Amino acid sequence: MTSTSTPPGLARFNTLPEDTARAALLEVCASTAWAERLLAARPWATPDDFHAASDAALAELTDADLREAMAGHPPIGRPGRGDPASAREQRGMTGASDALKAELLDLNLAYQEKFGHVFLIRATGRTGEQLRDALEERIGNTPEQEYETARAELGKINRIRLARLLEETSDRPNA
Repeated sequence: MTSTSTPPGLARFNTLPEDTARAALLEVCASTAWAERLLAARPWATPDDFHAASDAALAELTDADLREAMAGHPPIGRPGRGDPASAREQRGMTGASDALKAELLDLNLAYQEKFGHVFLIRATGRTGEQLRDALEERIGNTPEQEYETARAELGKINRIRLARLLEETSDRPNA
């Protein structure tokens, strides 16, 4: 993105007090290491710079950091109470049949038993059936394949959430 001025939402985010910015970043991604890397990289001139910094921080996460990030996500089909981001992202589960919900629960439990962490996928824009199909496919991965797939999916989720964060920050009169 080539722009002579920083977009309002990003400009406001760049100037948030560190504690406020950290809290906002941890709502995007529960990895403390990821949030700290982004805080240390402020300010950004463009949203593309912001996303690139997020991608770079994600690539540097250790296995423990990635587990911390994944622990911040509820299972597919069961968004956390009071978690508007997960509810919005899992909107494709709205209206899913009880049979599909039960199938997803069983698959989620099998996945967690095999891999030791929640099934992580960019759910935005996907139907319950698409989520189930992806879960069925990925449960056949090796742990190494699945860890890298989960890392890639976390990157997609983070990009969506960061874009929303900049929109929300843009709407604040005195952020």
